[in-house]
Amino acid sequence: MSFLDQIDNIKLPQHIAIIMDGNGRWAKQKGKLRVFGHQNGVKAVREALEGCVKANIKFLTLYAFSAENWNRPKLEVMALMELLVTSLKKEIKTFQENGVRLNVIGDISKLPSNAQKKLQETIEATKENTHCTLTLALSYSSRQEIVDAARNLAQQVKQGKLQADDINDELFSANLYTQNLPDPDLLIRTSGELRISNFLLWQIAYSELCFLDKMWPEFTKEDLFKSIVDYQQRERRFGKTSEQL
Repeated sequence: MSFLDQIDNIKLPQHIAIIMDGNGRWAKQKGKLRVFGHQNGVKAVREALEGCVKANIKFLTLYAFSAENWNRPKLEVMALMELLVTSLKKEIKTFQENGVRLNVIGDISKLPSNAQKKLQETIEATKENTHCTLTLALSYSSRQEIVDAARNLAQQVKQGKLQADDINDELFSANLYTQNLPDPDLLIRTSGELRISNFLLWQIAYSELCFLDKMWPEFTKEDLFKSIVDYQQRERRFGKTSEQL
């Protein structure tokens, strides 16, 4: 029986975020170049997205390329950027058929112009879709996001649009890149690594964390469904006691 059949549709996580890790190591284990792992990782992205659509998850955020990833070998970065463009071209039909809206967070200005153009075209083409919002974190740094939010708020105070005492959690969240997204309920990381790697640091304050040993190219819909089932078996207290829930 599929784990999909075990999911409680009443207790669904609204937003799932995934750190897609292990492409390079998976390729190395097979005696291939790292780019081979990234190419196969695209299949896992499709598995995750289609799984979210089947399970009626409204928001999926994927850590596709961190700000720190620019420090990788130039050829690998170029291959990743080209893969982004070709993948968007191939997947636009899947987005439309499944009602998926594309969203992007991060410093997109650093991406090559053809990647920026294709992203904007896909965002525009899918903006009316409502079944699931797929957010790609590209050239993304959570620390930079928090600094940018603090700078924006400081500027508003300087201009007299805000009082310092007006700043609270809600207002701070409204100045983040993710201002139009709910905080993730569930964060999944593949490859056996047990860290967050500068991803959604503010937003995952109360997220349930799920670490999988398998590499990202091995990720399937069943892994997603099982993670959701595991999430639903946890008690979400948000600082309260079990008796208060």
